[in-house]
Amino acid sequence: MSGHDGNGALMGIYQTPQAAAVGMQALRTAGFRPGDLDVLSDKPYPEGTFGEEPAHHRLFVFPLAGAACGFVVGLLLTVAVQLAFPMVQGGKPLLSIPPMLNVLFEGTLLGAIALTVIGVVFESRLPDFSGDPYDVRIVEGCLGVLVLQVGEQSAAMAEQVLRDAGAMDIVRRRAT
Repeated sequence: MSGHDGNGALMGIYQTPQAAAVGMQALRTAGFRPGDLDVLSDKPYPEGTFGEEPAHHRLFVFPLAGAACGFVVGLLLTVAVQLAFPMVQGGKPLLSIPPMLNVLFEGTLLGAIALTVIGVVFESRLPDFSGDPYDVRIVEGCLGVLVLQVGEQSAAMAEQVLRDAGAMDIVRRRAT
């Protein structure tokens, strides 16, 4: 439904993956946007198994940004230390590239790793403060079909569609 009139959410509980796929298809047929539908499961099904929209992520940006930051910090650190504590020996240059390479390499890797960990947490949307409906039966093998961003009228329609598609139960979150 393209004109959702609220930010409530509801979830239909299904016993089998086939039943959840039928529920997803019924919601799309009823006019709900694929971006407002999701499936919760205790098993890792491949993306798109239930017809949900693939998740778009930007995880690749985090290691690149971390590597760039780590390189810059490593470069500034080595230059600052060599200029702050000059030790000229035998006419060698004060800023010499070969000794700096180790610090630059380690700084680049450390930055990439640190921001990758942060990126994984961020892209996993942890912790989840959304307040979306949840049911403990999901960890017991059931599947949940989430309908996000629904108002009272579209929520009633979504609930009817999920029940008609074989949902065992409906769990709701009130619009805030």
